[in-house]
Amino acid sequence: MSGAGVLPASLAGGITPLLDSVVEYAPDIVEATGQTLYMVGLAVFFATLFGVPIGTLLVVMDRGHIAAFPPLRAVLAFIVNVGRSVPFVILLIALTPFTRLLVGTSLGTEAAVPPMAVAATPFIARVVETALREVDRGTIDAALAMGASPWQVVTKVLLPEALPSLVLGITIATVSLVEFSAVAGAVGGGGLGDLAFRMGYQRWEAGVLLACVVLLVALVQVVQWTGETVSRRLNHR
Repeated sequence: MSGAGVLPASLAGGITPLLDSVVEYAPDIVEATGQTLYMVGLAVFFATLFGVPIGTLLVVMDRGHIAAFPPLRAVLAFIVNVGRSVPFVILLIALTPFTRLLVGTSLGTEAAVPPMAVAATPFIARVVETALREVDRGTIDAALAMGASPWQVVTKVLLPEALPSLVLGITIATVSLVEFSAVAGAVGGGGLGDLAFRMGYQRWEAGVLLACVVLLVALVQVVQWTGETVSRRLNHR
């Protein structure tokens, strides 16, 4: 009989090659993890940078709001809807000339950031729109009655009041970008997706494939937990 804590020979024989593979390719796994964090981090930054103003405009330019301009809002809403309708793989290919113009190449980690940011921007814009619409109209009217300008209403009332919901929305967008990074990696974008495809699938290094999956799942869990924690702390209602 096997001693306590000792794996059966058949099980150990299946785990040992996996561990050996992980150890052998550990530097590549670490590098790929860094590339994924780099891609997702930059994409979230730029998508938020553009998505928040777009989402805000979708609200304040609506009929009866503080900067009503329905025709322009309709055009902006159409562009956002088109952006959300295009599958990421198609967007990745369609933006190749733009990506090459922007970063000088259509392959690698840097080249994956522009299409990821473009894909996430409409999503964040809709998240912002939904969050801002939840702000009580009475609060907005009170600010206007006190002489606040539209800019002050946005910066002092709308965005602060909606901040917990905004954090949750950006968290969801970040989780989606982790998935997008894996897709981008499969077509030469680098990161864990690229490593899983090249080493885990094409060469069938099962240990590397398993490590990539575990790291992607762990990354999503950390992002989700962090976003929910920050949102709860910001919510003073």
